[in-house]
Order: sequence, then C-alpha cells, then structure tokens
Amino acid sequence: MEVKELTCVICPLGCRAKVYVEGGRAVGWEHLECKAGEEYVKREVERPLRDFFTVVRVKGGGVLPVRSTGPIPKERLKEAVKELAAVEVEGPVRMGEVVVKNLLGLGVDVVATWELE
Repeated sequence: MEVKELTCVICPLGCRAKVYVEGGRAVGWEHLECKAGEEYVKREVERPLRDFFTVVRVKGGGVLPVRSTGPIPKERLKEAVKELAAVEVEGPVRMGEVVVKNLLGLGVDVVATWELE
C-alpha cells in the first residue's frame, strides 16, 4: 500500500492529508476536517481534474484570455494546450462567448474571459 501526502485546496483550512492508496484507488485517509476534503483527496488520487485557463491568438496580433467551463482531466492538459495553440479568433468576441465547443470531446467548452473589440 502506498501512502501519499496531499494538501486539500477545497476550503481555507488547507488540511494536510495522509492518503492510503491501493491499486490506484484511495482506500483511506487521515487528517481531514470535512467531507468535502475526503471527496477531494479521493478524486485527486483516482482521477485528478484541473480548471483550465490559457490564452488564444487574435488575428492581427495579441491574445485573448479564455477558460474552460468545467474542470478537465489533468492528464489531458497538454492535449488541450495543443488544441488551443491552433485557435485564432477575430473580434468582436463577448466575455463568456464560446471560443471552442466541446474541448477534446470532454463536454466542456472554452469561453472568452475578456471582451475583444
């Protein structure tokens, strides 16, 4: 059995958890103060997800900040970056407007987080 130490980022307590891992699954944990922390360390061990923020190119120069509408699997982040490296937008783009629909077939979109005239 493997033991991992993780810091929970769900709430301001920042619990330093000791997580017992067997066969890629979290089978036990210590030093967590809440149920949300238990869910976090379990997900972090078994299928880590990350919110995704980056920029896309603007035709004629510059960049537009964007983000995913939901977290994506950590192991797919590089693929997501490569896909968005090929994207180029042209104004006007409204904040919240979808720039890429269904990123990598994950069921999340990429939206603008800034206005582009």
